Amino acid sequence: MKKLRVALYSHDSLGLGHVRRNLALAHALSNQLPGLTGRPVTGVLISGTALAPGFQVPAGWDWVILPGVEKGPDGYHPRNLAVPMQDLVSLRAALLEAVLGGFRPDLIVVDRHPTGIHRELEAALRRARALTPAQVVLGLREVLDSPETALAEWDSAGGAQLVKDLFDAVWIYGDPAVHDPLAAGEIPESLRSMIRYTGYLATGRPPGSGKICMSGPYFLTTVGGGADGHALASIAAAAALPAGIGHLIVAGPQMPGPELADLRRHATPGVRVVEALDDMVLHMRNAQAVVSMGGYNTVCELLSTSVPALIVPRNHSRSEQQIRAASLARAGYLDRHDMGTLTPAILAAWLAQSLGTKVDRRLAHLNGLARVPQLAAALLQPVLQPAGSRAETIREGAARAAV
Repeated sequence: MKKLRVALYSHDSLGLGHVRRNLALAHALSNQLPGLTGRPVTGVLISGTALAPGFQVPAGWDWVILPGVEKGPDGYHPRNLAVPMQDLVSLRAALLEAVLGGFRPDLIVVDRHPTGIHRELEAALRRARALTPAQVVLGLREVLDSPETALAEWDSAGGAQLVKDLFDAVWIYGDPAVHDPLAAGEIPESLRSMIRYTGYLATGRPPGSGKICMSGPYFLTTVGGGADGHALASIAAAAALPAGIGHLIVAGPQMPGPELADLRRHATPGVRVVEALDDMVLHMRNAQAVVSMGGYNTVCELLSTSVPALIVPRNHSRSEQQIRAASLARAGYLDRHDMGTLTPAILAAWLAQSLGTKVDRRLAHLNGLARVPQLAAALLQPVLQPAGSRAETIREGAARAAV
C-alpha cells in the first residue's frame, strides 16, 4: 500500500520551539492519519537546528538538517558556516528544493514563517505544487507578535496574496476564546477564509520515559531551550524552599556552559539542575508547581495538566510570550509575573502558596493534536484512493474536520 508522504518544515533560529511543535505534529499525524485515511504515513522533519536529531521521531520518519542560522540585532546570519548570509540562504533554498522535489510529499506543513528565512522556501513550494498535487498548510502558533511587527513580517514574506497562491489552508494552534490572532490584527484579514483553529497542541503529547527520578515532592522550573533562560533559572535556584520540598531546574540544552556552571554553583540546598528532560510532561504532572518562561510548547504542556503554573515571559526580542502569558492569566489558567520585578523572595512566596493546589483548565480547547490529523485527512482527499469501507471513514473524518 502506498504511504502518505508528509514534510514538516521549520526554520529554527532561536530555541527549540518550532522543531518541538513540528515533532508533536509528526507523532500525531503518524498515529492518527492511518485510521482516518487507510494509508500509513512516512515523513521528513526539516529543521535548522543540529539538536533536532536528539528528539525521537515516529517510525517511518527522518530528519533533514539545514545549515543553521541565528538572529542578531542586525537580522539573521549564519550560525556556524563562515559564508555570507546570501550564500547560506541560497544553499538552504537549494537543499529545500532537492528535498521536496525528491521526496514529493502529499502534505507539507510550514511552521510560522510562510516562505522561511529570506524567502528560502518559496521556490521549493512552487516546484512542489507544480510536480505533485501536494496540499500545503501554514501552521501558526496562537500568538505571533504585536500587530505592527506581525504585519511587517507578513509583508517581508511576500504578503497575503503569496500565501493564497502557495497554501491551501492556515491552521492556528490555539483557542480563539483565549487569544485570537486574527481579531488582534496579527494576521491579514484577507486570509480569514483559509483559517482553521485547531486548539492548543496540548493533550496527547508523549509523557516520556521517566529516567530522572525525584525523591519526594518537588517544584519544577523550566526555561525552554535555555539560550536566554539564565536570569529566570538563577532566581529560581536562589528561592527558599519549604521543608521537605525539592526543586528540579531544567536549564535547557542551549544554555551556555558558563551560565550552566554558574547556576549549579549558586543553587541552594534541595535544588537539582539538569540540562534537559525527555519526559517534561511527566515531570510537570508530578510537580507541586511549575515556573517557566512563556514559550508555546511549554505552555501547551502545562495546560495539559492541573498543576499551578507561574509564567515569567521573555521581555525582549518579541512580544509573543508577554501576550500569551497575559491572555492565559486573564482566562484564569495560570499566573504571570514580569521578569524585571521578580526576586527569589517573591518566587519563594508563590511556590509556598501553590502547595497542594490545582487549576481547572478543562474549558480550554486543548485537543489540537487530534484536530490536526482530521483537518489533514480532509485536505488529502484528492490524493487518496479510498475503497470499500475506507471511503466512509474518510468522509466521516472530513465532516468532523469541517465543523
